[in-house]
This record gives sequence, structure tokens and C-alpha cells, in this order.
Amino acid sequence: MEILDWYHFKENLYKVGGSLKRSKGTEAILWQGCVDETKALFTRLRGKQAKNFTAYIDKHKSRIANYGYSQAEGISSIGSGAIQSAIKQIGKRIKI
Repeated sequence: MEILDWYHFKENLYKVGGSLKRSKGTEAILWQGCVDETKALFTRLRGKQAKNFTAYIDKHKSRIANYGYSQAEGISSIGSGAIQSAIKQIGKRIKI
């Protein structure tokens, strides 16, 4: 199963801007993998960033997990940092 990187997901959420309270509340909902509830928070917004974020959610819906559960159970990583680091290390060794 492929999971959308949590940190990139948050980055796209905060691009919407607006109320910090709404962003933090949305983050809590997303952490539980509640996609439809998240989209409902942004459907009334008219800004381009909000529309881009809902399109981002639609595009990656199948990759959005219950991050809290996945992390607590140790099922999978919620970030891509370890993989990105490994790729950099391989690249450095190849250059040698």
C-alpha cells in the first residue's frame, strides 16, 4: 500500500492560508484519514488555493491513510525522509 507523505500533505494544506485555527483543525482531521470531512471544510471557500487543495485531495485520495493509527501500530512510515536520505547516500557512493 502506498501512503501519501504526511509532511508534503501538510505543506499543501498550509498553502491554502487563512485561519490558523482552521488549518490546525483540518490537520487533526487529516491525521485520522477523514478525507470527506476535510473536503467539506474547503468546498465553500472560493480561493484558488482552496480549490487546488481539494483537487490535490481528490488526486491522492487512495493514498491518504489514518496516519495516527499507522504510526501507533508501526505499520508504515508517514514520511519519505528515510527514503530520500537513502537515495542521496546511494548517489554519493555512485559518484565515488
